[in-house]
Amino acid sequence: MKNRVTRLILASASPRRVELLSQIGIVPDQIIPADIDETPFPKELPGPLAERLAREKAAALPVSPDSIILAADSVVAVGRRSLGKPETDDEARQFLTLLSGRQHRVYGGIALRLPDGTLHSRLIVTSVKMKRLTASEIETYVASREWDGKAGGYAIQGLAGRFISSINGSYSNIVGLSLYDTMNMLEGVGFGHHH
Repeated sequence: MKNRVTRLILASASPRRVELLSQIGIVPDQIIPADIDETPFPKELPGPLAERLAREKAAALPVSPDSIILAADSVVAVGRRSLGKPETDDEARQFLTLLSGRQHRVYGGIALRLPDGTLHSRLIVTSVKMKRLTASEIETYVASREWDGKAGGYAIQGLAGRFISSINGSYSNIVGLSLYDTMNMLEGVGFGHHH
């Protein structure tokens, strides 16, 4: 009989991804952040970038015979332009000014690496509409420091929640990991309630 996969390794240090997974009863056996170069290729589009980075994170960890590796990446984009994580107050301000009053997309790459080394990946896209922000709303948000470490410079589950007028697609994808798609992929490879 084929060995049942018993362990799940999360290749991410993001506390948000850990929290999201715990919401649906998944607690990784190990959390090993994958250290990869996240620089986009020249002219690389946001969707392919998110999926490639998720795959590279999953591939960066050593495979073990009884473990599935789960990795994810999020890219926030306005049109063809990918917004990374702002480094400074000024960059956070620029990002918010760019997102203000328009629609943007959150691209979530999810990758699973099986014990035999096989890689599965999927790309999830959510459209988000942000209201037009006043200068003082931008300043208050920048001062809150909530943008720190967040793709696109905002966290929907925090203060920026009041700026979001509509969402088309997965909410959890905006937070950092589409729970529906992750569960779907895990069940598809035989990892489920036997944990």
